[in-house]
Amino acid sequence: MPQFVVERELPGAGRLSPAELKKLSLRTCQALDTLGPRIRWLHSYVTGDKLYCLYEAQTEALIRRLAALGGFSVSRIEMIATVIDPMAAWSQGQGAA
Repeated sequence: MPQFVVERELPGAGRLSPAELKKLSLRTCQALDTLGPRIRWLHSYVTGDKLYCLYEAQTEALIRRLAALGGFSVSRIEMIATVIDPMAAWSQGQGAA
């Protein structure tokens, strides 16, 4: 299933309490329950004024539907083309001698 990064504006996100983050997470899960297995929330990164959420979804439209159901903002949605990490530097015989 395709993966997407969703950028959400949320002023003060980095100052939210654990209880507020739990409430936000529950709201996300409740919206996901209505959409079924065609979309899955993997995790989110909380920064000063934004959330960056990683989803698996059949379509971008499902992510927009989730946002509408949960009352979430969507600043940007990007489909992930590929994933790299430090191991990519050493794969396919390109490593150090």
